[in-house]
Amino acid sequence: MISAPDRGRLIELIAHGVQSGAGLSKACAECGITGRTYFRWVRLGREKGSYEDQRKTAIRAIPRNKLGEGERRAVLEVMSRPEYSSLPPSEIVPALADSGVYLASESTFYRILHEQHAKLNRGRAARPTHRIPETHAATAPCQLWSWDITYLNGPVKGMFYYLYMIVDIFSRKIVGWEVWEKESAEHASELIRRAVIAEKVSSHSPLVLHSDNGSPMKGATMLETLYKLGITPSRSRPRVSNDNAYSESLFKTLKYNPNYQPSGFASLMDARLWCNRFVRWYNTEHHHSALKFLTPEHRHTGAWRSVAEKRKTVYEAAKARHPERWHTRATRDWTLPAAVFLNPVKVSAKIDEKKAA
Repeated sequence: MISAPDRGRLIELIAHGVQSGAGLSKACAECGITGRTYFRWVRLGREKGSYEDQRKTAIRAIPRNKLGEGERRAVLEVMSRPEYSSLPPSEIVPALADSGVYLASESTFYRILHEQHAKLNRGRAARPTHRIPETHAATAPCQLWSWDITYLNGPVKGMFYYLYMIVDIFSRKIVGWEVWEKESAEHASELIRRAVIAEKVSSHSPLVLHSDNGSPMKGATMLETLYKLGITPSRSRPRVSNDNAYSESLFKTLKYNPNYQPSGFASLMDARLWCNRFVRWYNTEHHHSALKFLTPEHRHTGAWRSVAEKRKTVYEAAKARHPERWHTRATRDWTLPAAVFLNPVKVSAKIDEKKAA
């Protein structure tokens, strides 16, 4: 905010520039204001004797069409009646007109509702609210998994295969996958059991499985399997892909792979063979950007520590040879965080940022 004395000095500078041959718009631009602001300040100085901005303190006339306090209370009283409590203003106003009463327009009804912080969608038409999924933290593999299903193009247009894939959020390793010809909770249950066996997850170990709101994720067979295995289900909000970002990111990596076949797989077996090669590459060769360009297998098995130490040694040696090329005292940090969160935006308290040893 520019003070009144500063405004006066700016006006003098601009006037002096114009007298010296400069254009008014360019002189104003040099001072960081517009021509309209300049003329408003000049008018204030001429009419009020001061360059102080009086727009915030100006007394504004009350609109002639504004509802009185009694009329507003009448609108609120009508909307709270039992016969109107579940109806929107677009239905209340015509209903009142049928009984010979007019209080205000529909838009005024809506505005009063908004000012009272009341729901604009009333009764059973009220929009449901979906809370952000509970934040879960993983400090080791097999504590927090995410899974989803994506389409793979088939041999003809309109025919698809369905890729089920489970990823460990802590290590980003694909711990389970399969390709089937249809979506079903039974297939999902079978895949979960396979992954639990392959990763040797104990029924006493706390494991959270996050997914979106698709029908296979909420099927009775799937939920029964999770409860039997001691797995806690977690689901995203409807139509909010960010709540299952880990699986969405994995599918993007898959479909942007240079060897992916967007034109379609010739058969179910071809799709399974391609996915098998992708999973092997992703887990053991892919240098993941979220893992400081280590592989998911390194993170999952704990071998990343020796790899990070080796990288640190290489960087320290390079810095010793040419210290003038390093602008910071420390070399690149290759350590990974000790904990990974499902929805980090919900973490309000400061989490221990200590790196994993």
